Amino acid sequence: MKPLPLLPTGTVRDFDFVMGEWTCVNRKLKQRFVESDDWDVFTSKMRCQPHLGGLTNVEETDFEPGFSGMALRTFDLKARRWSIYWIDSRSGVLLPPVLGGFTGDVGLFYGEDTDGGRPIQVVFRWTRLGSDRARWEQAFSLDGEVWETNWVMEFTRVAKDAAPLVRA
Repeated sequence: MKPLPLLPTGTVRDFDFVMGEWTCVNRKLKQRFVESDDWDVFTSKMRCQPHLGGLTNVEETDFEPGFSGMALRTFDLKARRWSIYWIDSRSGVLLPPVLGGFTGDVGLFYGEDTDGGRPIQVVFRWTRLGSDRARWEQAFSLDGEVWETNWVMEFTRVAKDAAPLVRA
């Protein structure tokens, strides 16, 4: 397997844009590594909060098919790099992290894992699309050269409720 690319660095403020509440449209590939173009499409609701002065943040997501997940992001001040960990209610297993950072509006995060017992490389790609939209993509590779995108989430920020009426 080809070595992971040089990991990008970032800043502690990289994920400020995703704080708050979001609705998401998910497209998840039904079968990986079989040259399929058959996707499940479903919705989810996500909320993200910073902790430790922004050095970490926790994202909680409730998916329409009836499961939930949590991402824990931690920022290494010395390396200037994020680690993203994932766990969901289907397995209860904390997955190995992906590491990286942002260049402009695009964040790339790489790691190694297994899929169906096979070693794989993983990349998360975060794209900031203004203040009220974002996209997350996940791709896997068996060899580090050919990548298959297998999950895409399109985020839309939940509109804030109108300010309460103040009576004199």
